[in-house]
Amino acid sequence: MQAAITVTPAQLPEVLLHVAVVRPVFLWGAPGIGKSSLVRSFAESLGLECVTLLGTQLAPEDLIGVPQIVDGRSRFAPPLSIARDEPYCLFLDELNASTAEVQKAFYSLILDRRIGEYELPLGSVVIGAGNRATDNALARPMASALVNRLVHLHLRASADDWLRWAGGAGIHPWVLDYLRNRPDHLWTAPPKTEEPFSTPRSWHMLSDALHSYGAAIDDEMLRVLAFGTLTATHASTFRAFVKTVRNSFGFEAVLKGEAGWPAAPEDRDLLYFLAETFRARLVKELAADKASASPAAKQLAHRGKALLVELAEISLEVAQIVIASDEDGRPVLPAWFLVEVTRDLPRLVAARA
Repeated sequence: MQAAITVTPAQLPEVLLHVAVVRPVFLWGAPGIGKSSLVRSFAESLGLECVTLLGTQLAPEDLIGVPQIVDGRSRFAPPLSIARDEPYCLFLDELNASTAEVQKAFYSLILDRRIGEYELPLGSVVIGAGNRATDNALARPMASALVNRLVHLHLRASADDWLRWAGGAGIHPWVLDYLRNRPDHLWTAPPKTEEPFSTPRSWHMLSDALHSYGAAIDDEMLRVLAFGTLTATHASTFRAFVKTVRNSFGFEAVLKGEAGWPAAPEDRDLLYFLAETFRARLVKELAADKASASPAAKQLAHRGKALLVELAEISLEVAQIVIASDEDGRPVLPAWFLVEVTRDLPRLVAARA
């Protein structure tokens, strides 16, 4: 299931507070963006215990229970994990990854809040979650009868929300500082092949591993950890970023003229990282219309043209990365800046010669 209307992690608790207390909710989203932890945090905010059932690990009898004889009559005894006296949050994780038989077993629980003779205590909430088929995750078609019993919310990753949370959650400073510079690297779509990819969860895993190793971690082990948790391109640029931190060599120094672009072959990963940082700075600070650009932005544009010349002298390929269009062929940088680059670069090259 896809939707153009999405909510961020920061928006989700308020939505759940108004909706989940009156109707069951299903939370859609890509793997690793925090669906499960957000539901558990929401339940905790209400003072409710969160009881999690994994759809991929359930059989129908795990929900409806098994028959037993009571006073000469048979009745189904729901499992202890569900049949509770106090209100709680029932979290049906990976619901749409369960078999059709298990999904059918959820019908009365979701719509009528009842299993056999057992009814959820007043004040309980029911929330389901799952990945989308387009995420290359295990996801089975959800029957229309079940779809129509749920309010559907689509969660998207938000770098701003994650960084606000991470600042007080003990995330490793290297991870925090890197994602503050490259928030677009927080999440990437799951690949079609079996390989690591960047998500808030994988960055958190990398942070935990870095804390475990400590500051003395060598570059080779850093490489192992980064490539074992992140998208390959993100892992490479993260290693280069750590190199800048360890050597006090950042883009700000290049921008201010305090340092030049690294030209040594062994620093090529660092050169790529600094070029990507340069591109991100231009995208962020250059206005679409030059007339509305601030004096600081105009100064950045002026300095940027000179930096492009210096970069091209080291690697034309890397310099082209800075001004390249996006994957769909659309320009990323403002048209006025690209026009000035085309017009002024020959003059700047001649001046340096």
